Amino acid sequence: MSAPPELPEIVRRAFDVSRRAGYASFCRNETGRLLATLAATRTGTMAEFGTGTGVGTAWLRSGVRSDDVRLVTAELNAKLADAAAEIFDGDDQVEVIGADWSTLRDRAPFSLLFVDAGDPAGVRVDAIADLVGPGGIVVLDDFVPCESWPPITGGRVDYLREEWLTDERFTAAEVMVAPDASAVLATRR
Repeated sequence: MSAPPELPEIVRRAFDVSRRAGYASFCRNETGRLLATLAATRTGTMAEFGTGTGVGTAWLRSGVRSDDVRLVTAELNAKLADAAAEIFDGDDQVEVIGADWSTLRDRAPFSLLFVDAGDPAGVRVDAIADLVGPGGIVVLDDFVPCESWPPITGGRVDYLREEWLTDERFTAAEVMVAPDASAVLATRR
C-alpha cells in the first residue's frame, strides 16, 4: 500500500493556522480532495458558506486552474474569519468575509457552492437553490453514510439529505468519501 498523496501547500498552511487558532473542526482530507477535483472543473465564482479557519477554502483553492476564477467564503465568527484571511493574504482570487453566508447572495450565481455551515435549516434547498446557475454544483458534507431510504441518521429521517437528493431542480447523488463520511453533490438542472 502506498502513502496518501501529499497535501497541497495551501492546505498545509490552512491546517497550521487552524491549529494555532485552536480550531478542531475542519474539512476532512477526503472531502477536500473531492472539492479540489470539482474546483478544477469550474470557472467564474465559487463560494463557501461556513469557512471556519479556511481548510475547505484551501482545498477549493488548490484545485483552481484558471486566473479568472474567484472564490468567496463567509464565516460568521470574526476570529475564525480573521484566521482564514491570514491564509489567503495576497491572493487576489480568494476573499474571506466575516459575515453570515446570506451576505453573499448578491454575488450569485456560483459555479460551485460548498455548504459547510452548521445550521441545517440554513442549507435547505429552497434557501440556496437559486444561488447556483444551470450546471452549478452544490456540495454538502458531514453526512454519515446510509444505505436505507429514506435516509436515517440517529434513528430519525434525515430530511435535509432527503430534500437535496429528491429536489427536481437538481440531479444529486450521495458520495462516500470515507467509510464513515459522505457528501451530497447536487448539480443544478
